[in-house]
Amino acid sequence: MPDYKAPLRDMRFVLDDLLDAENHYAALQGRTEFDNETRDAIINEAAKLAENVLSPINQSGDAEGCKFVDGNVTTPTGFADAFKAYAEGGWAGMVATEEVGGQNLPASAGILVNELLGSANWAWNMYTGLTFGAVKCINEHGNDSQREVYVSKMVEGIWTGTMCITEAHCGSDVGQARTKAEPQEDGSYKISGAKHFVTGGDHDMAENIVHLTLARIVGAPEGTAGISLFIVPKFMPDSEGNPGERNPVFAGSIEKKMGIKGSSTCVMNFDGATGFIVGGENTGLQQMFTMMNEARLGTGLQGLCMAQLAYQGSLAYAKDRLAMRSLTGVKNPDGPADPIIVHPDVRRMLLTQKAFTEGFRAFLYELSFDGDKINNGATEEIQKAAGDRMALLTPIAKAFCTELGFESSNLGLQIFGGHGYVHEWGMEQIVRDCRISMVYEGTTGIQALDLIGRKVLGSGGELLRNYTKEIYKFCKANEADEALKEQVEQLLALNTQWGELTMEIGGKAENLDEIGAASVDFLMFGGYVAMAYTWLRMSKVAQEKLAEGTTEEAFYSAKVKTADFYFKRLLPRAQAHAQSALGGADCLMDMDEDQFAF
Repeated sequence: MPDYKAPLRDMRFVLDDLLDAENHYAALQGRTEFDNETRDAIINEAAKLAENVLSPINQSGDAEGCKFVDGNVTTPTGFADAFKAYAEGGWAGMVATEEVGGQNLPASAGILVNELLGSANWAWNMYTGLTFGAVKCINEHGNDSQREVYVSKMVEGIWTGTMCITEAHCGSDVGQARTKAEPQEDGSYKISGAKHFVTGGDHDMAENIVHLTLARIVGAPEGTAGISLFIVPKFMPDSEGNPGERNPVFAGSIEKKMGIKGSSTCVMNFDGATGFIVGGENTGLQQMFTMMNEARLGTGLQGLCMAQLAYQGSLAYAKDRLAMRSLTGVKNPDGPADPIIVHPDVRRMLLTQKAFTEGFRAFLYELSFDGDKINNGATEEIQKAAGDRMALLTPIAKAFCTELGFESSNLGLQIFGGHGYVHEWGMEQIVRDCRISMVYEGTTGIQALDLIGRKVLGSGGELLRNYTKEIYKFCKANEADEALKEQVEQLLALNTQWGELTMEIGGKAENLDEIGAASVDFLMFGGYVAMAYTWLRMSKVAQEKLAEGTTEEAFYSAKVKTADFYFKRLLPRAQAHAQSALGGADCLMDMDEDQFAF
């Protein structure tokens, strides 16, 4: 497994040079001051936790995996100690409000820390990620008592949270959920049913686990309209708020998985367990989306984390591994062969990893800044604009970053050649760990339908128009810049094409299969355009730094060169997706089911 090193220089480039983080944070209302000094101190400490505590137990955690004995889950060696260090460091309460014992830092502070911890050990970090979502969900939708009893403990880092949504027969179609809730005289509910794929459903790292569970109250309407949300604790809190009587919600098994084996994925059986409703009846799905949207962005972050880890490993290997001679002459005369980084195809793979990794970071950090503005922007206008932008880009962030994060992970294995296929080098683990990212929290197909159906066509095109106008204004403001001119023209053309593509697909909407058939390619097209916009701005900033004079010429020059590679070698993929999106539904739907036989 590559020795993870926190990419602190690139993080600061995105925060300071591209996004002007200091002024962004200063403009927020109702959050603890988060100046550059405080931010850098937090990032540096998180980097130490990632590099020194979490990274060393990543590969061993994969080899050991979780153990399930007599209904109890034991995490791999070192995981519980790492979680204790995490709790004692105050990381769990970083972005929670002061009212529940948190530090009240801006929400985007969480993505900075989670990138570091997740890159070092994604399986371990999953236990903390859903807890952040549970805290936000209960804090926004729960009552004062629930915040006092449950949120405060999760913020303290001694309890964790889960999200219990999926059932075996329905997957993401939660309207088919059968888990039932029976009202009790004391205002509680008895929850009965089984939930599958529950991350962190049981483990040995926390005193208690708070299950946020979707269930249907007896007599409620069918479908999603009849879903309610409940808090179901593993142990019932006693009068002092400490874990008391065992609640009958048990792990029935843990999944034998392809990857992230250090993360317990449980089947949870609710055997008349006591639950407490969050908010009103039949509003559970809306409330759960608070948590699900957090999880979608967190999963998009996994694409960045896995791409980063794979790139670090493959770059070091490409510099060290000697094989064959350069096509243009010997580059390592003192050795029997040249390092493989001299070969054009190896450089193609490395640059693809670099372009995606650094592009994801800038894109996701900026999106997290939108999240800050939604709740803490200075005006309603700022809040709405950020909400619209985030609504449009969240499905792209989740799907595009995970699809290409997986590609980057595979390229890492490819650069290692045969060694990449062998466990000891750690590259095949990255591929296995990353593969789930395109599946959970809504598959790529579900994200694509959300984008084109709800966000684009559902808003009458308004959300997309707002974003394409933003791109257009940037391009027009920079079209006279000779250094950017060619890339500006390329992006302007694709930006216009995005609107035209939307109109053409939307014109077929009488047959909804046409929308479904076009959706994934439509999303991927948008992802490549959004990434081009991100890279164009990074190139502009880097060129300005070079023009001003800098002691970091190599760093900024690399940004310009990577942007050039993206526009010449990766952005052309967008046209293939556009053509496929217009390919229509007939070639998918005309075949009879029995013709699929083999």
